[in-house]
Amino acid sequence: MTSDPVVAVLAGLFGLVVGSFLNVCIHRLPLKLSLVHPPSRCGACGAPVQWRDNIPVVSWLLLRGRCRACGARISVIYPIVELTTAIVFVLAYLQYGLTPLLGIRLLFACAMIVLFMIDLQHRLLPNLVTLPGIVVGFAASFFWSPGWFDSAIGVLVGGGVLFAIAEAYYRIRREEGMGMGDVKMLAMIGAFLGYKLALVTLVVASCAGSIIGLGMMAIKKESMKYALPFGTFLAVGAVVAAVCGEGLLDWYVGLLRP
Repeated sequence: MTSDPVVAVLAGLFGLVVGSFLNVCIHRLPLKLSLVHPPSRCGACGAPVQWRDNIPVVSWLLLRGRCRACGARISVIYPIVELTTAIVFVLAYLQYGLTPLLGIRLLFACAMIVLFMIDLQHRLLPNLVTLPGIVVGFAASFFWSPGWFDSAIGVLVGGGVLFAIAEAYYRIRREEGMGMGDVKMLAMIGAFLGYKLALVTLVVASCAGSIIGLGMMAIKKESMKYALPFGTFLAVGAVVAAVCGEGLLDWYVGLLRP
């Protein structure tokens, strides 16, 4: 697909702005605060953030990661989220071009970024993201890939597989091993990507979670019961599935052929 370099740059700049808004979502959704009011303030001294100090990435660099009013540190997470979102916007444009599917995939990617960070920081996957995400993903499937049938099966399979795993774990161990937020998140992924890529997401997330978990136990001597933020791994798995999931499926099917 032919891409315009100017449009790619504009996509990146727009991604920086959207990334700034995603930072607001990441900070306020777990606290159940409004996303529009009050305006951004310093978490340490409460001073309002001026417009010149709210330019994505640039302001953080100019301020050297500190509040202008009180000098308190501003987390490096903010520019990382903004840069990540910008990169995602550019890559999505290069893959999908200026098509309606681009908007759907960018909306999905933004939701994954928000869920990734919130689960990493708070071990929480807000219903305000996952439940509307299921509805939007399924509604979009009537017009674009993966199609409404694959999307519907994706919701059922995505949510159903994790629910069955969580229920089996509880019945065997008599303790919760997985939250319902993970179930709803994979159902949302299934709605956007279809059942095949939802399963790819689950496999990638499980492998990544196992590797990280074993590494943490080896380095920090953590207990086997250490709570890993599985939603974070689901977000990574979903991005991998969206970008190269079909290729992974073809490779796996090829291995099974005699």
